[in-house]
Amino acid sequence: MINPASLRPVDLRAAALQLLQQNGFDPVFPAEVDLQLSQIIKSPPAATIDSNVRDLRSLLWSSIDNDTSRDLDQIEVAASLPDGQIKVWVAIADVDVAVPKGSPIDRHASRETTTVYTGVETFPMLPEKLSTDLTSLEEGEDRLSIVLEFVVGPDGSVNSPNIYRAVVRNQAQLAYPSVGAWLENAGPAPAKIAASADLQSQLKLQYAAARSLRAERYRRGALNIETIEVHPVMVNDRVTGVEKQEQNAATELIEDFMIAANEVVARILSDRQVPSLRRVVKTPKRWDRIVEIAATDGVHLPADPDSKALNDFLVKRKAADPDHFADLSLAVIKLMGPGEYVVQRPGEPEQGHFGLAVDDYTHSTAPNRRFADLVSQRLVKAVLASRPAPYTDGELDSIAQNCTLKADSARKVEREVSKRIAAVAMSGKVGEVFDAIVTGVTPKGTFVRTLQPHVEGLLVHGNSGVDVGDRVRVKLISTDVQRGYIDFEKI
Repeated sequence: MINPASLRPVDLRAAALQLLQQNGFDPVFPAEVDLQLSQIIKSPPAATIDSNVRDLRSLLWSSIDNDTSRDLDQIEVAASLPDGQIKVWVAIADVDVAVPKGSPIDRHASRETTTVYTGVETFPMLPEKLSTDLTSLEEGEDRLSIVLEFVVGPDGSVNSPNIYRAVVRNQAQLAYPSVGAWLENAGPAPAKIAASADLQSQLKLQYAAARSLRAERYRRGALNIETIEVHPVMVNDRVTGVEKQEQNAATELIEDFMIAANEVVARILSDRQVPSLRRVVKTPKRWDRIVEIAATDGVHLPADPDSKALNDFLVKRKAADPDHFADLSLAVIKLMGPGEYVVQRPGEPEQGHFGLAVDDYTHSTAPNRRFADLVSQRLVKAVLASRPAPYTDGELDSIAQNCTLKADSARKVEREVSKRIAAVAMSGKVGEVFDAIVTGVTPKGTFVRTLQPHVEGLLVHGNSGVDVGDRVRVKLISTDVQRGYIDFEKI
């Protein structure tokens, strides 16, 4: 049933702000941040070219991101080399040049650590005038950047890594849905691509390099996981439903390039004997349950965690049942558990990322959105300038702990707001029956996600004997928009 009190209009933006504050965030910028920002606006960083900063504005750079994204952290370009090799450049926005370590904006960012995307409101880590303008790699603007350069072999190997400062200019700001459909021959070329044969060739070359990178990661045991993001459908600032945004060729292209770029940064810092922040998933929390799920499909995984064996199973299931593969992926993600930030010190054993099948992996490609990436950028710039590392080991330890804490808190906030959005969207569907998958079994209850639409709720009746990954039929029995509750019963 629908709780009548729950149907009172809900200010989702106000709810999101309250949830942020309850979870340790302070998204309201203090006066000292506003003062520093006004000074930056009066005298923005100059895109100056000198002996330490190259001029790469003539390259056909482009960005691919969400339709609404304005905080553009990276742009890409590629070139063909002999013997089937492809040279890739990834330019990362130089945020540090505008936000020096220890400044008011930096201190605020170090506490928040991440931009939080709630679906109804974005709460930026940096003032929007910076992240969506002065330090964003916007189309047609000359911007300072850190360029990560590497060569992709036909076998997907990453060779000849290099890193340096450069001035770049984004020639084409593009979006995932339209570029992905075009790359997959499932839709027309977006206007900017249709108007430029050079851009068409450029993006196809990038896609070829990305496919090689991905194939090599899969050979090493990276997990072939398909995720689905759900966004609210808004009409006149009111939620009218939810829609899913699935991975496509364009999202995979950028993911592949960012993983390779982050590996390059980690390797360079390691080679220079500089401590770095790493993002790791050490081993799955519930490997035993992953083994059980595989066994229901007749696949026997080893008793000890093995990413290659798990990926082989995932590849087979994707081919056998593509319609439900995203739900299997969700179960595996839940059972693996969240990642964490750690400090990798020179000489210590590498702490690999189980899901990506890489040992060298740092976060460095989104300094407008994540503080860990801004820290990595400062470590890189110190190496390039032959200066000592700007952070002590103790400072890096504290940063890693806070980044992990705030990343977990941000996911919680985003999940809570998403629940309220979903409750609004589902409030008119009480009594309807849905196919679902069990996504969580916790002391607080058993949770399921319906397959269409993709919303999560509590299984209040019929939860005995079910576990993560089980497929069930459920009936929606009640919603509470005020608290974001969606209750199902198993049928």
